[in-house]
Amino acid sequence: MKFLSRLNRPWVHFIALGSLLFYLQGVFFPEPKPVIGPLSPARLEALQQQWFASTGRLPTQQQSARMIAAELDRDMLFQRAIALDLHLYDTVVYQRLLRNMRFLQLAEGKTDEELYEQALAMRLHLGDEVVKRRLIQVMEQLLLAANPPVPVTEEQLQEAFDSRRDELRRPPRYSIEHLYFNRERESEVDSVIATIEAQQMDVAAARELSSPFLPGYRFTRQSPEQLARHFGGAFVENLRATDPQPQSWRGPVRSTYGLHYVWVEDVEPSREATLEEVRAVLLRDLESQARAEALRNSIAAMRENYEVKL
Repeated sequence: MKFLSRLNRPWVHFIALGSLLFYLQGVFFPEPKPVIGPLSPARLEALQQQWFASTGRLPTQQQSARMIAAELDRDMLFQRAIALDLHLYDTVVYQRLLRNMRFLQLAEGKTDEELYEQALAMRLHLGDEVVKRRLIQVMEQLLLAANPPVPVTEEQLQEAFDSRRDELRRPPRYSIEHLYFNRERESEVDSVIATIEAQQMDVAAARELSSPFLPGYRFTRQSPEQLARHFGGAFVENLRATDPQPQSWRGPVRSTYGLHYVWVEDVEPSREATLEEVRAVLLRDLESQARAEALRNSIAAMRENYEVKL
């Protein structure tokens, strides 16, 4: 009964009414959301120029919309990082602000801590792109820590392997030695080849007839891409056109540098890769995709707490 009698006291009614009004205020008059955007005309122009510099053309309307949305997301992450005071605990930001203060020639007679405090007071951290990129990176790491990507399963690995079999096919491998004839000696090629055939010279002996070739003379288990790095793409195509067979001479084969008489030691034909051979590549790609998806979802959830103005 004493408890019920206390409920009849005016101060209890006052507290109850105040709590109800506070709740209703939150329901009907919520706190305004932080505002992100819109981008200034100067920033929009800068985005257009960046796109043109990387692609050689202006973005379409759809591409522009995606660029603007991504830039606003960056602003949102940066604003959230500042609100959490992440800039106060990051050594990269600390060193960057010290560097900026010294660049501005404001460091004389001051300790690093004094410089840092002055940089914060001058709000240098808000206008520095390096600081912004760093804090966005930290925010992304925090979001992924709070909502980690879904681990890649063996079933996903197998599905990715099955869908990418052609792409993951192992290239042919060539083991070759060659004699090189620079452009000044191209007229000698036919007579040198005739000498090699007539005397049945082995590769070591025949190499004495070669011009110097800086990358070397013997190349073992090289893919077409690897050979192209040494000889140029034309050499690879011209060598393939000769239908190279193991233990045979081919050529002369033209490259970017001149002519080559090629001894084909061995040819390993192209083949399908096994899952184990490409597991690391597939796992890396799938984990990257899972990470990107988890980050997109986290940013989308964060966006609900902001008013984004395009």
